[in-house]
Amino acid sequence: MLKIIKSGLQTTVQDLGRFGFQKYGVIASGAMDPFAHRIANLLVGNGENAATLEMTMTGPTIQFQQDAFISLCGGDLSPQIDGTDLKMWRPAFVKEGSVLKFGAPRSGCRAYLAVAGGIDVPDLMNSKSTYLRAGIGGFHGRALQAGDIVPVNLISPQLAASLLHATGNGVEWKTAAPRYSSEPVVRMMKGRQFELFSRDSQSHIFSEAFAVSSHSDRMGYRLEGTRLSLEEPKELISEAVSFGSIQVPSDGNPIILLADRQTTGGYPKIGQVAAVDLPLVSQLKPGERIRFKEISVAEAQQLYLDQETQIRQLKVGINLKREAGK
Repeated sequence: MLKIIKSGLQTTVQDLGRFGFQKYGVIASGAMDPFAHRIANLLVGNGENAATLEMTMTGPTIQFQQDAFISLCGGDLSPQIDGTDLKMWRPAFVKEGSVLKFGAPRSGCRAYLAVAGGIDVPDLMNSKSTYLRAGIGGFHGRALQAGDIVPVNLISPQLAASLLHATGNGVEWKTAAPRYSSEPVVRMMKGRQFELFSRDSQSHIFSEAFAVSSHSDRMGYRLEGTRLSLEEPKELISEAVSFGSIQVPSDGNPIILLADRQTTGGYPKIGQVAAVDLPLVSQLKPGERIRFKEISVAEAQQLYLDQETQIRQLKVGINLKREAGK
């Protein structure tokens, strides 16, 4: 079990999302940085969808109530175990009573803590993810607070030994972790309504930098910069939106829809962020800037397939090492 001594700014239980219910208006939620979440789980022998703790900006202080095999992936929030720096993107064994603390963010703003066995909270509509606005899922439908005891599934000593053999003892698994930047160039495809925008707006979206507004959250990042506009006013019928859709409301400031996005939207969509670059967006802090680069759907699909191949190779490598350690 994990005892929360300090809560941090916002620490929630997340998995890869609550899918199959958007037609009923249920928000998908899930990890803001799905790549970091998946890799953190693989490094400790979990399934990719196992629940992790998503920590934002200011991490919590956590005491381990049992021996645990953990990994931290995502943004570097200066983690330490009992005062010793903890390496990111690799597993670590921690003893009962050890305390995990965080400092100032070095890169990115969201980190994912995976524990071998997974966070043990109830499923709600096939997911353990927390949706804060509705107060559902995760740990009692809310962010963690000081004094909370978060249950963790136990693993056998034999599994712990095989995991240590597979991913410990100095083994470095190359995961090609994203290079989180304070001004990333994010690849995007033209949206369904791209041609409805003025020529200047079509040019500005690819030539100008936009700043992340302080009025941003897990639902979406509001961007500030050159205002975008349609060639002429037009009423649109609401349609489905997805993780990374870039909508432009009437004020001309784009919004990138993220994990807690609504299920449909009626604003024109000027673009769609490529799936592989969603982590670069989700790790941005308010005030940081973003630029967009156009790619085709075919290019975005190939990038996605390349990333999935990399993840599959990592998974196979860890499983082979685990089998050898039995």
